[in-house]
Amino acid sequence: MRKVLLTLCLISSLTLFAPDTAQAQKVPDKIQNYVAKVFPKTNFRFDGVIILPDNTIYLPLFPAALDEIEELEIKSTIPAGKTLAQKPDVVIFNNDFVLLRVIDEKDGSRTIAKMETPPNEVLTGLLPQDMLIPKGLIIPQNLRIIAGNLDITMAQQDDLKTAVRKTTSDNTAFKALSVIPELKNKTLYIATCYNKNIQVVNQENRTPDYALSQKYIPITIKGTPDGKFLLVSSYDKKTIDVISLVDDQVIKRIEFSSQPDEIIIDRTNNIAYVSSPLAHSIFVVNLETMTLSKQIKVNGMCEKLTLSDDGKRLFYFDKNTHEIWGIELDNRYLLKDVGKFPNVSKIVLANNKVYIASRTKNRLAIVDYETIGLIAELDIAEKPIDMLVDGDNVFILGATQNIVQVLDSQTDMITDTIYLNTKGFSTKISPIEGTNLALITDTTAGMYSVLNLKTKQVIKTNPLETPVSSIVVIDKVNKINK
Repeated sequence: MRKVLLTLCLISSLTLFAPDTAQAQKVPDKIQNYVAKVFPKTNFRFDGVIILPDNTIYLPLFPAALDEIEELEIKSTIPAGKTLAQKPDVVIFNNDFVLLRVIDEKDGSRTIAKMETPPNEVLTGLLPQDMLIPKGLIIPQNLRIIAGNLDITMAQQDDLKTAVRKTTSDNTAFKALSVIPELKNKTLYIATCYNKNIQVVNQENRTPDYALSQKYIPITIKGTPDGKFLLVSSYDKKTIDVISLVDDQVIKRIEFSSQPDEIIIDRTNNIAYVSSPLAHSIFVVNLETMTLSKQIKVNGMCEKLTLSDDGKRLFYFDKNTHEIWGIELDNRYLLKDVGKFPNVSKIVLANNKVYIASRTKNRLAIVDYETIGLIAELDIAEKPIDMLVDGDNVFILGATQNIVQVLDSQTDMITDTIYLNTKGFSTKISPIEGTNLALITDTTAGMYSVLNLKTKQVIKTNPLETPVSSIVVIDKVNKINK
């Protein structure tokens, strides 16, 4: 690896995407604020659907033009004289914006209020044009005009939920997660190389409750910061599927020019970075609207994408040249050549130093980010597969020996070795947001370890019916399609 690189690459070209005129319209802030005052924690979904905390669903009708009003008020309701807190079937505001409540019928179907003489505000309103209509919804014939060009047949697709094979271990209450306070009421979404479906595991059992059916093998699965959606990239697909976890449906497919690969979530800015090696690009997805907002053109075929903890720098590995590149996100996307290292498995940044693990050489390179000078190269655990930064500590996961080495980034010395005793082949070390814990998964042994990053101890090892290639931990959500 070169100790010092003489020059930096020029500023990368940045392509801004034109606004998508077909995308769902955002529910106006005044409407959102009015509803949220009455029903805090309402979910204003990016496709326009409004889900109250008790899972009551309202569909928005946009008028041809919103009237400018100083103070938003309810003009009328059906039934008449109701407040929003009483959840009427129809709410008409004084700017002509309309909310239609989704009504559950006894036969399992859904509808909206049947009106012999619909108000003019309803007849002239329009549903968001890429909204996913709730499953089973039947719009009354005299109101079909509100659908516009919305593809209702697409919206009525079956959900992804599918049964999994049950085993005898199902009969034993396991409570794998509930005994750990930080993991109570969590759900595990698991991708495995043995099955293309995404397995869904709740805290009571080691066997998945059900699976989310997939037609292609997932590359990356990531949960959004609000815990309501799962982003899935897959082999041989030029889209990322956005799965709504409250109804287990693909609510949107984000189109790319070539296969999207790795997904990194910036939770602070509510965006996702998506690598596409064949496009020599890293794309930026706005998670509020689930649309592409930027395309960052890069050198080479980018993989092993990593975002620094402060969200200001991206790193990637060019699998053709073995070059490591940094992208300064707060400096007009400046590309910086960090150096060359073979068969990189992971790149992280700690204390302004770049740590680069080589899976085949079992070596760790440490580079000063400012000077691009090589600080050290260390022998590390066999088959270093993943790394995680927590404060000053760099946790290095060795797949073959199933150990975690802890490196102090102040001294660049290995201070601890944590033994997992899983006797398999470790895959990832995944932090759990809002806790001091991380899950360490295994692709051959049906189990995962819960690691306390502060005490540097494995506090529990839980068996699973399926080995894990990647895992997402999300707060359990209440379903709207039961």
